[in-house]
Amino acid sequence: MKIAANLSLLFTDRPLIERVIAARVCGFDGVEVQFPYELPAIRMKEVLEAAGLPLILINLPAGDLMEGGPGLAAVPERQEQFDDALEQALSYAAMTRPRFVNVLAGRQAEGVSRDRAMACLANNLRKAAEAFAVLRIGVLCEAINSLDMPGFLVNTPEQLDELLRDVDHRNLQAQYDLYHMARQGVDAAAGIRLLAGRIGHVQFADCPGRGEPGSGNTDFGPALRALRDDDYPGWLGAEYKPAGVTADSLGWLKEWKARVA
Repeated sequence: MKIAANLSLLFTDRPLIERVIAARVCGFDGVEVQFPYELPAIRMKEVLEAAGLPLILINLPAGDLMEGGPGLAAVPERQEQFDDALEQALSYAAMTRPRFVNVLAGRQAEGVSRDRAMACLANNLRKAAEAFAVLRIGVLCEAINSLDMPGFLVNTPEQLDELLRDVDHRNLQAQYDLYHMARQGVDAAAGIRLLAGRIGHVQFADCPGRGEPGSGNTDFGPALRALRDDDYPGWLGAEYKPAGVTADSLGWLKEWKARVA
């Protein structure tokens, strides 16, 4: 397992284009960006190559989700917008070659039943998985806690398991976030065992507070052991909010790199 810096939350005191080099200097093995589209794909490709770092993950554009709206993926009336977002992400990914693209499930829209929303989500995940398979880029979907994001459609490993089974596409896997599990009191190791063999990417932050490891009270040991027991071959994404300057929050990094090597 290797560790990637989430550049949407880390090194935010500088422009996105400079965060890639900062991640390299600080010892990260790769980077991920939630929504990288502000930076033209060719510029992102150039800076990744200059730093010698792979791009592990980006998100599909999610409409108004981050502003409190339902997003795109589970809203039947926004199908055209979802299709446009898919095309935008495909174009960006063709140039920057991330290992994965994450499709955020979103919230249940007003006037849309949960069953209808989940059916729409499943259809869109299947469409995205098929489209990105041509580029040999994996598609992910994740469970997000409903305390930080009220109304989010997929919260638990059990719901994620059901969704993966419903979509049933070889190019769709789970994105598993240890912070979101801890935030809602879910046994993260048990969730890993439930999703065994179907986890494509893992993210982490301490809880409470979503800070760096050691800032809260999360014991990451059981989850890391469960990942090792599952022969998880992927990456760990550091998606936390540093209390101050990112470089000052990295006291955990050397120990973690030795721990997961």
